Amino acid sequence: MSKELNVTYITFDGHVEVHKYRYLYFVIMFTAYILIICSNSTIVCIIVIHKSLHEPMYFFIAALLLNSVLYSSAVYPKILIDFLSKKQIISYPACLFQWFTYYCLACSEFFLLAAMSYDRFVSICKPLQYPTIMRKSTVNMFMILAWILPASQLSLAMFVSAEKKLCSFHLNGIICNSTVQKLHCVRSRLLNILGLIIFVSDVLLPMLFILFTYTRIFVITSRSGREVRKKAAQTCLPHLLVLVNFSCLSTYDVLLARVETDFSKTLNLVMFLQIAMYHPLFNPIIYGLQMKEIYKHLKRLFGKSQ
Repeated sequence: MSKELNVTYITFDGHVEVHKYRYLYFVIMFTAYILIICSNSTIVCIIVIHKSLHEPMYFFIAALLLNSVLYSSAVYPKILIDFLSKKQIISYPACLFQWFTYYCLACSEFFLLAAMSYDRFVSICKPLQYPTIMRKSTVNMFMILAWILPASQLSLAMFVSAEKKLCSFHLNGIICNSTVQKLHCVRSRLLNILGLIIFVSDVLLPMLFILFTYTRIFVITSRSGREVRKKAAQTCLPHLLVLVNFSCLSTYDVLLARVETDFSKTLNLVMFLQIAMYHPLFNPIIYGLQMKEIYKHLKRLFGKSQ
């Protein structure tokens, strides 16, 4: 345990041995960070600028990509500093804040994907009622709730964690994620209950809702014409790909805290790279290439710049 100005510091045991390659790793991660910021921000700006994209579906996509920017900004600066440091440490309050930001944005992503699935369901299955159901106020409410609900729930869990006594000061990981609970002297029953509530309300229920709506979409469109099925596939497939990718990564992260055996440093590193690099870059690629209207504006933008 090391203290400075009465602040507890946590060291990371899961970082790769960088040694003489630390600057190479720094350049790779810095490049990835810039690509994430630029790719996601470009599509968000395109959606904001072009009035033809001022529709609920594109607003939800913009919110999802903004999530990736915020998530990367909460994780990458600390990682980049660590690559240039001989010892990777973080204060416990800063660790809890990183944990809060990490899960708050992850949970909001599930809510945004659920809102997008509902938007697609109304658009495809109830087209005549779409303008009255998916009004601007409804879209704003969905997006506000997607960020407010996880933040309020996780704030309580963060305050409970802040009051817990620590017996370990080494994290087997790259960032402050679910393994933070393993630092506590005694596993908190309240934290376990809060974790279960958050998992059910912010992850499981949105996933079940998403699967239900897309199942209904495919059942209804299977009885329709070819054009309707094509439209459903074009708009729903990118959302499903993002959902499957993010759900697999989230499942691993949940297991980190629930399984007593520690995962290997190599596996932790590989999964962290999947979450920190692959997923934030996966979203703009999927939506930029698969969404016809967004792709059209991207083509015009980069066509003019050449």
